Parts: sequence; structure tokens; C-alpha cells
Amino acid sequence: MEIRIPVPRDFNYKRTALSHGWTDLPPFEIHPETLTITRVLDLDDTLPVTVVITGTKRAVHVEVPRKMGKRTSDSITRDVRHMLRLDDDLSEFYSAMRAHPEFEWIPTAGAGRLVRSPTLFEDLVKTICTTNCSWSLTKKMVQGLVNNLGRESADGRRTFPTPAAMAAMPTSFYVDEVRAGYRASYLKELAERVASGALDVEGWLTSELPTVELKKEMKRVKGVGDYAAENLLKLVGRYDVLALDSWVRATFARTRNKGRTAPDAKIARYYSRFNSWRGLALWCDMTRNWIEND
Repeated sequence: MEIRIPVPRDFNYKRTALSHGWTDLPPFEIHPETLTITRVLDLDDTLPVTVVITGTKRAVHVEVPRKMGKRTSDSITRDVRHMLRLDDDLSEFYSAMRAHPEFEWIPTAGAGRLVRSPTLFEDLVKTICTTNCSWSLTKKMVQGLVNNLGRESADGRRTFPTPAAMAAMPTSFYVDEVRAGYRASYLKELAERVASGALDVEGWLTSELPTVELKKEMKRVKGVGDYAAENLLKLVGRYDVLALDSWVRATFARTRNKGRTAPDAKIARYYSRFNSWRGLALWCDMTRNWIEND
């Protein structure tokens, strides 16, 4: 069975699939040459399903291994639209980029959609697993969560665990099996708060709080500092933050500051002209060379 999802005229599948490292973390898989995305989706009323996603200029194609009813097909479509940001309106962002010659490539390339997980809970857990460690360790932690706690699909692949599944495990599990180190107690507490309903993470997607207040709310989660909160803000469509880390600082120094280390204030000044879009302008600028030819 195949689901065909029309895409916006300015959508670039390749730029979206490679927008950052999420598609390299399970339950995502990405083929390095074809850029086919494989993803296990957790369906509430039935067995999880592994879908295979490809994209063209006109549509995203989702291969499903078994025939699905309308309700399930609609659920898969919603998840894919959410992950690939198909409902994001970037027209204002592209208009702002066209006003600056060195950034005109962004609307031309259709860059700017940052791939995300089906749930913000998954994005939050993964973000905590990226802090103060190497990417290889991040992958090991996420793989440990998925392998041990994810629901199994027909092909043996597993979903990302639910808050309830994570909450049921002792802190020692996160230390010994996930190898989460100091993050172990953070992951345990987060899962308990979300599973109990004490914390509505998904509500951040539609929050009407000003960005500065929403950031404060995110930082009330243990393990979420400025960088993690600003990363999450971009995944909910708030781009008036920069999310500076060591990689961004080093890349800015190399590409925009003649190889010299720049203070954060200088980086902020450079992108301040883009106002509410400055964080997205920065990320596109720093990752431009990840893809040589669109």
C-alpha cells in the first residue's frame, strides 16, 4: 500500500531529510545514497508499522507493508506531515532571505524545514541525549531506549518508547542499559511527569506563551538548559533563538569570522537582522555545505 502526500511548492525533500541529525537516530533510518527514510510509527490501536518514505518535487510517497483502513492511513499521514514539516508556512522566512543576496540560496534551495519526531516527547528525550557528549554516545543511548522499550513492528524494528514504558523502568536501567550517565535520573523523572499528566510536553507545540516564557517552561525540565531549550523551540516553530553549541560556534568562526573564535554576542549580532527568523537563518547558513547540489 502506498500513501501519496502532496507537498508545498517550496518543499525540498533532500534538504529536509538531511536538515539535522534526527534521521540518523532510531526509530529513523536513512539510506545514505537514496535518502529513503525508514521509520517505525506507533499506532494506538494496532501493531506498530514500519513505513518507507521517499520524496519528489510534487509529493512524498509513504510505502506501508500492509493494507490500512482510513483511520490508520490518516494517522500515518499526520505523522509524516508533522515529521517533514509539510504544513509549515515559510513564505515570510523566504521573503526575508531574498532581501539579502548571500542568503537568497535558501528559498531557491527550499531549505529551512527541520525534520522532527512524531511526538515532542521523543524530540525532548533525544535532545537531552545530545547534551555534553559525542554523537556516537547519543546514538548508543537512543538505540538502548528503542531496543529495550520500543514496541515491535512486524519486521522486528521497534518504535520509540512511550512515556509510560520509560516511567516503568528504574533509574538503574538508564544507568546500566542505556548508559545515560548523569542523565539517567532526568530521563526517569521526565517520563514519570509526562506519563502521569503532570507535564504536557505536546502542548508546547501550540502554546501561546511568548518564546521567552516558553523557554523558561522548557528549562524547568531537568537536563534542559539554554541550548536544549532553544533546539526544542526550533522544532515547535520558534526561530527567534539561536541554540549555540560548540559545533555552531566553530563553524561560524570558520565560515564567517576568518577562522577566529567569535563571542556569542557577535554571532547574535550577525543574525539579528533576521529578527524572529534569526535562528533558522543561522542554521541554514551553518549547514549550507552539507548538501553540495540540490
